[in-house]
Parts: sequence; C-alpha cells; structure tokens
Amino acid sequence: MTRHSVDPVSPDEPYLAFWRERHLCTLTTLRPDGSPHVVPVGVTYDAEVRLARVITSGTSAKAGHVRAAGSEGARVAVCQVDGRRWATLEGRARVRTEPERVAEAVRRYAERYERTPRPNPARVVIEIEVERALGHG
Repeated sequence: MTRHSVDPVSPDEPYLAFWRERHLCTLTTLRPDGSPHVVPVGVTYDAEVRLARVITSGTSAKAGHVRAAGSEGARVAVCQVDGRRWATLEGRARVRTEPERVAEAVRRYAERYERTPRPNPARVVIEIEVERALGHG
C-alpha cells in the first residue's frame, strides 16, 4: 500500500490487511447545507463486493444525512489513519434496515473490533458501495 490511488476492484493485500486491523475510522456525510459532518465510527470493508459497512442508530444524524439523499444514495467517505498510513473509501451510501443486513454488519464489526456491540433495537447499517479507494502506507 504505497500509492495514493488504489484499484477498488482489486486492492492489493497490504491495503486489505490495513482494513482488517482494528482502527477507529471517520465517516463524512453532508448536512443539508452542504457542510461536512465528520464522526468517529467503526467500519468494515468487504472488498469482494466493494461494500463498506457502518452500524449506527437509525435516529443518528449520520443516518439522517444518508436518508436525506434519497434513493440515489449519499456521497460519503470513510477514512482510517495509523501514523503515516491512511486509507479512504468513497462511494454512495444507503441506510439498510433489513434484519439480515444489520446482523451481517454486526457480525463483521464484532470480528474486526473483537467485541460485540451493545444491543440497540434501533440499529441500522449504512452500506457504502465503494467507487474509489485511496491510501498510503
């Protein structure tokens, strides 16, 4: 992972390994006025289907920003940093409420972060269809 632009169809192993390590990430969404809303989150990345997942409460601001974009999805970015290494995934996000999708996101979160998230009956998953991958490390 030494270049800035990464092929999102076929990312290299160091890039994928970085996304498997336990790191706090940020999610950037846009508020209705166009200003960025950046919050810390846990992110999982399934490179085989180019899908990043963020679990959250359905009442959160980030979920609201994504929903406000409508069926086209919201343009978002997730990023993680570890010293000089960094990785960003950009794409279209949609809020999913289907129990099987939420359960899969929780399972992946528990695997990456080595802990099961607290129960949350309002939990949803923000699924990001990755269109661009960037990184350096």
